[in-house]
This record gives sequence, C-alpha cells and structure tokens, in this order.
Amino acid sequence: MKRREFLRFSAAAAGLAAPQAAWAQGYPTRPVRIIVPFGPGGPTDVAARLIAQGLTERLGRNFVVENVVGASSNIGTAQAAKAAPDGYTLLITVNNLVINPSMFDKVAFDPYKDFDPIILAVSFSSAFAVHPSVPAKTVKELIEVIRANPGKYSYASAGLGTPSHLLGEQFRVTHNLDVVHVPYGGSGPAITAGISGHTPIVFAAMSAAAPQASAGKLRVLAVMSEKPSSSAPDVPTIAAAGFPGMEGEGWVGVLAPMGTPKEVIALLNKHINEIITTPESKEKFAQLGLDIVGGTAEAFAKQMRAEGDKWAKLIKTANIKAK
Repeated sequence: MKRREFLRFSAAAAGLAAPQAAWAQGYPTRPVRIIVPFGPGGPTDVAARLIAQGLTERLGRNFVVENVVGASSNIGTAQAAKAAPDGYTLLITVNNLVINPSMFDKVAFDPYKDFDPIILAVSFSSAFAVHPSVPAKTVKELIEVIRANPGKYSYASAGLGTPSHLLGEQFRVTHNLDVVHVPYGGSGPAITAGISGHTPIVFAAMSAAAPQASAGKLRVLAVMSEKPSSSAPDVPTIAAAGFPGMEGEGWVGVLAPMGTPKEVIALLNKHINEIITTPESKEKFAQLGLDIVGGTAEAFAKQMRAEGDKWAKLIKTANIKAK
C-alpha cells in the first residue's frame, strides 16, 4: 500500500473509533506546521505569519511557519501533498500551485487531487508599467510602439511562471507582438530593471510599482485586475484601458492535504476569515498591497480550477516551459 493511501486509510480508521466532529472539537492538541514554499520576507511569507499568529492566539496551540524553498515552490508543495491528512500540516501558497503542473514536465503533486482548499485569503494585483522614456501613455499606444519597432522592446517579470510573467505572455500572444520576456527573481528586481530602463516594460506587483510611479520613475498604464488596486486607486484597470478579458491576479491561499477532516477545514476557514478581517490585519495587508478576499473553501476550489485551466491554455499556446 502506498504511503499516502496508508495515511488516508489510517485517518479513516481513526474516524470509525470516534466521530470526526467530536475529534475536531479538540483540535488542535499539538503544534501545527504551516509550509510556505517560498523564502522568508515576501508577501506570501508575511501573510502566512499573520494568519499563523492569529490561529495560535485563537486556538491555543502554536501554528509554526516553515519555509521550504526550491524549484519554483514545487519542493515545499510536494512535502505538503505527502503529509498526513490530519490537520497538523497546512500549505500557504500562491498561484504557482495551479500553474506549475503545466509549466514543468513533471511535478510531485496534483493541485486538485492532493489538496483540500481551505480559503483564498488575500489577492494582489500586477502593474503594467513602462519606463518614462517609452513613447506611450496608454496600453493602446504601447502596442502601436512595439509593432513599429519589432524586437526592440522587452518586458520584465517577477520570474518564470509567476502571474506577472503569464500576464506579460498573455499580452504578447493576444496581440501577436515581437517583445522579449526577461525574468527576474521577484517584483523588486523587475521594478529595478524597469526604472533603470534596461527592461523598459514591466509586469510586477502593484505594491512595488506604485512608489516608483509616484516618484516619476515608472509610468503605470494599467492594473491587471478586475478592480482598481488599493496601492494606486487612480490607475485604470486593464478593462477600463480598453482590453477586457486580460485580467489576472496573484493570490495567497491556505490548503490542507486531501482527506483532512471536513470539520477541521470548516474550523480553519471560519477563524481565518475572522483573522484577515480584523482592523489590525486590514492595516497590515494594505501596507503590503494585499487585498482581503476570504470566503468559502468551495469558492476557492472553483477559483483554482478556473485559473488552472486558463493558464494551462496560455502556457500551451505560448509554449512556455520551465528551464
């Protein structure tokens, strides 16, 4: 019997001895491990630690964040997928969960078969920006400039397979543009490349782009989300800029290994919804440029599936592969 099947069988057998509802009432009885498949200090890690602190205070046991980095988040995600489905291992991650299976030839997890979604906690928008030297003040003008200068322009993203990269590829493919992708190791380096003029077009987190735009070092043409960004509410959405259907947001979600008791999923969903909407959390998330989402586990599952399908089609069309 495979290890994961054994763990699920054991959890089911335990449920026969005591109803899951009664079992979940005492949860947690020991520390809970939260795997974050990215390094410390980034938006995902900070959001995870805010959630972990809130759960620790509310449930009386330590929720401990562990950064397990590598392979564009695949290593930490695979560890979480193989953990016992008992509520004592959680995963807090971003869109890469549903993007990477299409990007890599092989990953050691299935985002839909190996995880139970708990909640989509927060989202973040990407800026579509240019260096001030680029002779375009709107997205439409930028398309015209690129078409008039094939091969001259490049765009920076936060890295291969990130939402900012896929948004850039969606822009390139949709309008059949000769523009080159230059991946960087996060929104910060991508913004730096943009303000230096080295990579004159930038797709990166709006929270990182907004201060540079205010300083006149970047010109933000649009925000790639359905709603205006809290970091720059005066910047038009991509739809308002004349290009509906090109939206895409980053998000931070909480999940558990598939087979985790439903009562535990419901308990965590309830508390996290309350944690992210406290005045203190709202203020901290706003400072990070993160917008509160919350909601049900079912809504998160639907979002995951829709987004996975959307980006899989783009990745295939654009022939994007991890190197």
